[in-house]
Amino acid sequence: MSDIVCISPIDGQELARRPAASDAAIAAALAAARTAQREWARLPIAERSAHVLAFLDAMLAMNQEIVPELAQQMGRPVRYGGEFRGFEERVRYVVDMAEDALAPVVPHDAREGFRRYVSRDPVGIVFVVAPWNYPYLTAVNTIAPALIAGNAVILKHAAQTILVGERFQMAMDRAGIPKGLFTNLVLTHEQTSRLLGSGAVDHVNFTGSVEGGRAIERAAAGTFTGLGLELGGKDPAYVRADADLDFTVENLVDGAFYNSGQCCCGIERIYVHESLYDRFLEGYVALTRNYVLGNPLDEATTLGPMAQPRFADLVRRQTNEAVAKGAKAHIEHATFPANREGTPYLAPQVLTGVDHSMSVMREESFGPVVGIMKVKDDAQALSLMNDSIYGLTASIWTADLDAAERIGREVETGTMFMNRCDYLDPGLAWTGVKDTGRGASLSRIGFEMLTRPKSFHLRHKLPG
Repeated sequence: MSDIVCISPIDGQELARRPAASDAAIAAALAAARTAQREWARLPIAERSAHVLAFLDAMLAMNQEIVPELAQQMGRPVRYGGEFRGFEERVRYVVDMAEDALAPVVPHDAREGFRRYVSRDPVGIVFVVAPWNYPYLTAVNTIAPALIAGNAVILKHAAQTILVGERFQMAMDRAGIPKGLFTNLVLTHEQTSRLLGSGAVDHVNFTGSVEGGRAIERAAAGTFTGLGLELGGKDPAYVRADADLDFTVENLVDGAFYNSGQCCCGIERIYVHESLYDRFLEGYVALTRNYVLGNPLDEATTLGPMAQPRFADLVRRQTNEAVAKGAKAHIEHATFPANREGTPYLAPQVLTGVDHSMSVMREESFGPVVGIMKVKDDAQALSLMNDSIYGLTASIWTADLDAAERIGREVETGTMFMNRCDYLDPGLAWTGVKDTGRGASLSRIGFEMLTRPKSFHLRHKLPG
């Protein structure tokens, strides 16, 4: 039997080890989920929602334990307080909208003697394969609406945040969720593939790399299992000439380096109008130098280690390649004593003199590095923003709402921001284009991904 091991990025030591589930345990979990789901789906939406709110309360009650535990698992500084502000917002939002989002769809043309509508029925068992970078937020995006919609849920969490799955299970149990309706399973990649290939689940939601998404698709091929895939990103920002400079600099520094840049929708490339470029760069570099890289359990730390040394090594390779091709690195890593080669401790970096021949401007970095380019106008910025195989989010920084909408309509992305970035609005669909994936979560559209339409065409008055 294989073990799943979490190595803490803080010191490289083993933090947790769990045995992978046995074949018998997996089969039992699936059978229990199928049985529990049938009964659960018969409950009114309000009753299902009440259980989910009880789960939320149980999870919030563990926050003080979870914050340092999360820092130990994936390196986010404790000063930022975990993920439960957004977690609570999203759960309460889907609860509030559930009755409306799951209401039957009635055709616009009433017909005498008929009752006609489309119901939103649960798909059955939803399999959530969750990532480590925002391990609570990304998982709950699917888990909460899936349960409210009447589904059972199987959760497979990332090895790096293996304890998060246990926290979900603990909160579900404390909330009195029916036995078998939610199960956290510790699985290897091979077990995950076999489970998908078996056709035993009805929908899978995966957040991770493009290659991981392709592996999910291959494993589920021929089963007709529904897929929701949120994959890579290379999210751009465009700073127009009329942007509020100080506000934009502050938000784009945070957008690039929060969580050590390990954000699906983090800012990875910035295009600045030539009239603002010099002042923007000066402010951006100055603010970046203020980060404190160190142990995430220290309250003074504002930038923790990346989750694994290999992730930091990728960013170092991209940076070194760019510099070798003529880019300029503006942050002196020697001023960050914790920065060390071969470790996950990596100082932030700001690059100029970059272009799209460099991997740092094309390939996902998922770390604390950002490239900044000067542009002459909207057309050039738009061309560069769309020059990517990814399309999760993009942001425009401007005082002109009409211009933001006009340019935004041409940007190939799932979400278009104006004067903000790196945020998920639970009222809007979270989705992507191109290699960023398929499907959607959040909003009423997220509910549609987790249900199937069933049409009722009922004649209750016979002719004559």
